[in-house]
Amino acid sequence: MENKVMKFYSKAGNNIILRAIPGHFATSHSHINYYVDMTGLKTRRSEAAAVAKAFVQRFPVETVVDTIVCMDGSEVIGAYMAEELERGNFPNQNMHQTVYVVTPEFNINNQMIFRDNLISAIRGKNVVLLLATSTTGLTISRSMECIDYYGGNVRQICSVFSAIDKINGHQVESIFTTDDVPGYQAYEAYACPFCKNRQKLDAMVNGYGYSKL
Repeated sequence: MENKVMKFYSKAGNNIILRAIPGHFATSHSHINYYVDMTGLKTRRSEAAAVAKAFVQRFPVETVVDTIVCMDGSEVIGAYMAEELERGNFPNQNMHQTVYVVTPEFNINNQMIFRDNLISAIRGKNVVLLLATSTTGLTISRSMECIDYYGGNVRQICSVFSAIDKINGHQVESIFTTDDVPGYQAYEAYACPFCKNRQKLDAMVNGYGYSKL
């Protein structure tokens, strides 16, 4: 797989590079023909900082952000996003005038939860939801339901790569879309043409990475 990596450069800058591998992959919600590899963008300091800056530049200056909720291992990007927000003097309602960067937990029933010690970072807060990838929007919906349950208000949704541009009345801000990856397709498992042609899966994938089969 690794020798098939393709690179796509963001319009926001050549230092933001999306790496994608063509093949037959399964997520928890769909089958896709590209694995979008976020490893570098999430773990390399300079790339994560560039992604964060590109997102914050799109925010209206009056955007109030108290908390960034990070999914898919996007905490490094989230931390740099918080730094950019503070540097740009974006308003927030926190007494300490700094932005929370938090991650939910999944319990044994695969339910998304925040422990009691983190609820104060969610309840009554203006939240940015940050994800690495969004294919069907189900993870976004689950995350929004969780944040709403704990009393938070989602103000912005940011996904580094997204196959959708809007969900539940919210715009999904993305650095890369399916237009940047020629031929990208997502299918319901029952309608997957690769499966119909009996082509084996290359890997199981999620926001954290892939596991070859």
